[in-house]
Amino acid sequence: MVRSDARENRARILAAAREALAADGSTSMNQIAQRAGVGAGTLYRNFPTRESLVLAVYQDEVARIIGTVPDLLTQMPPLEALRHWTTDLVEAMRKKHGLGDALGPGAHQTITEQSYGPVIAAITGLLDAGKKDGSIRVDADPGDFLQLTGALWRAASSPEDRAPHMLALILDGLRAHR
Repeated sequence: MVRSDARENRARILAAAREALAADGSTSMNQIAQRAGVGAGTLYRNFPTRESLVLAVYQDEVARIIGTVPDLLTQMPPLEALRHWTTDLVEAMRKKHGLGDALGPGAHQTITEQSYGPVIAAITGLLDAGKKDGSIRVDADPGDFLQLTGALWRAASSPEDRAPHMLALILDGLRAHR
């Protein structure tokens, strides 16, 4: 069992790292510790390497996004829930690519391996809800959807963000034909 102050320290470190690394991928571990209001020893006890910290930031973000699916499905129709969820995922992926300088090739592989299954499960839940209510075509595949949306976080975001328009096209293709 982890003490509450240890959990709070870990949460503060992750929050500080998320902000700092999104702003500047070369932020030092000591700067992150200072920003989190913890000592270097506390930081390194929780995250022995920079890569372990960056991985934890990313895993925390993926878990947060995946955890929104049930609430989205209770608040809005499945197709709209899928739109909101995908927009959030795209933003997280854009940040992940911004963290790329802080990760080696092995860490990129670890991220992919650890997040693929949970992300596919979340997409499956969203698509299944739409198939059930008849708004999403029955042949919609979560793997295909993930492949298509991969282009969204690589799309140009300036001078105009192309991702919302591209997502609208993808979602239109998912609509069930009645």
